Amino acid sequence: MDPVGEVSSGAKASHKLAATAGAKAPPCILVIFGAHGDLTKRLLTPALYNLFGAGLLDDSFKVIGVDRVDGSDDSWRAELGQTMQEFTKDPDAEFYTPQINAEWWGGLSGRMSYYKADFTDIAQLEGLKGHLSGNVVFYCAVAARFFAPVVENLGKAGLTQEAENAYRRVVVEKPFGSDLASARELNARLLKVLDESQIYRIDHFLGKETVQNILAMRFGNGVFEPLWRREFVDHVQITAAETVGVEGRGAFYEPTGALRDMIPNHLFQLLGMVAMEPPNSFSAETVRNAKEALFEAIRSVEPGNAIRGQYTAGKVQGRDVAAYRDSPGVAKDSVTETYVALKLEIDNWRWSGVPFYMRTGKSMTGRLTEVVVHFKQAPYAMFADTPVDKLSPNNLTLNIQPTQGVTLGISAKIPGPKMDLGGVEMKFRYEDAFNLTPNVGYETLLYDCFIGDATLFQRADNIEAAWRVVDPALKAWEADPSGPELYEAGTAGPKGAEDLLGRDGRAWMPLRQDGDES
Repeated sequence: MDPVGEVSSGAKASHKLAATAGAKAPPCILVIFGAHGDLTKRLLTPALYNLFGAGLLDDSFKVIGVDRVDGSDDSWRAELGQTMQEFTKDPDAEFYTPQINAEWWGGLSGRMSYYKADFTDIAQLEGLKGHLSGNVVFYCAVAARFFAPVVENLGKAGLTQEAENAYRRVVVEKPFGSDLASARELNARLLKVLDESQIYRIDHFLGKETVQNILAMRFGNGVFEPLWRREFVDHVQITAAETVGVEGRGAFYEPTGALRDMIPNHLFQLLGMVAMEPPNSFSAETVRNAKEALFEAIRSVEPGNAIRGQYTAGKVQGRDVAAYRDSPGVAKDSVTETYVALKLEIDNWRWSGVPFYMRTGKSMTGRLTEVVVHFKQAPYAMFADTPVDKLSPNNLTLNIQPTQGVTLGISAKIPGPKMDLGGVEMKFRYEDAFNLTPNVGYETLLYDCFIGDATLFQRADNIEAAWRVVDPALKAWEADPSGPELYEAGTAGPKGAEDLLGRDGRAWMPLRQDGDES
């Protein structure tokens, strides 16, 4: 019996997805390679649960989990059901719900089956043929080094060939390559087996409502888009800060580092949303063409504009944190960066002369993902004879997580007989305006893959253009034996990152959340 709770009408109401206005996806079989992996259990399964509850999966929809270890349909379902129950006990989990709807889970788990196979064994993969018909999506929920072998062996087994009126698609996770050369090689290997239209390179950041809201804010409001250019914008900051460290993932993180883990995928996708030219429509190719034009206009980063750091022992929000080099799986003399800050310059008509600063790091003072558009200062002359000695900046903050919404900083007169101005904030918060539901960001992306909408997925040229920008920094770091600058856990990062903006007369926004006065 699956370990799920009783049906709750309250749970039904609280889980209602905004996507319920959409039509059901066409009939499809989802084949997940890596059935026992963390991605399958903690992200894909909750997303499918939400899609099922929203009525967006066809009645004939099925899931086949593939892995090399022994198992059965019942044991796999029970394993996933146990993980779903764990979400009800952890309010800090990415998918938290006080109760699992037994009707939803029963309906979804009844469509799940397990198939034991080693994807390196062509004969075992060929055995899948008898379980597949019609539309099929293959999901590579495996380590990045296996992406190409999985696809190549699917091709050899004859499983990627599309029939008339039936698709075969492959979802590939990040990291997509580890530098420009490896990204090009991976693209080349996949494209020998598949057509570009069959490849869905997924980045779960683009499944977040607040990321998609960037497009709505820019292009759906006449008050913003006319100001979204070099004449009015001083600079833009993009931040993805975490309070957690490597948390037992040192063996994975050591050959990866902060830049490869976050910059050419997550942060470049935010950059694309913020800075691309207005597309003529939101069709997949139109949007991806706009991103490609932007990425091609970004100068390759100069090593002097790329700062790397690594955290030492310290305190993060009151808890002791060991140094990165003392984490399991990490070399004692590691030069892997846990923090990156970049200054990017865009050579196009809209953004020429406007710097874009990016930063991401672990074990920092606050958990925060946001984009801040800093507008140019208003003329000061008319206030020269008043007590005002400095106007408050006009900043538009696109809050992504943990706060979800938009914050606009403006100047206003402080009550009293004198013309004294102070900074105030106008805030929109998703939880105040909408009925938020527990989700992991994969719901929209899986649904889009099932219906064939590739708008939120990366194209081969988008991937390679992003790697081209950061490749010089990676090569410079590999040739530099000095390693990253150290910063204490629980701080805002290395001094070099402050200097990166300081030499331009600017400063990073503080790493604070709503209600945090620090």
